[in-house]
Amino acid sequence: MGIATAKGKYLSMSARKVRLVIDSIRGMDVGEALSVLEFVRKQKAAKLIEKVLNSAISNAKEKFPNLDIDNLFVEECFVDEGPMLKRLRPGFRGIPRRIRKKTSHITIVLNERR
Repeated sequence: MGIATAKGKYLSMSARKVRLVIDSIRGMDVGEALSVLEFVRKQKAAKLIEKVLNSAISNAKEKFPNLDIDNLFVEECFVDEGPMLKRLRPGFRGIPRRIRKKTSHITIVLNERR
């Protein structure tokens, strides 16, 4: 069980794309994870994960005011699929084709290194 958690829900990006980035920060220290996300900033998923990570850090500061942030690390991080928005677009000869706009839920759990 971690010290602080943060969730980003209904983010408009497929879970598969977000998992590619979130796997790179699992188990890292918080400062190191933020710097890794800064280098992969070109991907949209990095910006979404950085927002959730900063939220988890501020949740830890709020819950434990005298906590040293440098001792925090990413204990758990995972991405779940959210609901899909289903839309129609005209295809060949006007036949409606389905477009699935995928969403995802990001969860990050921080803990203190002993």
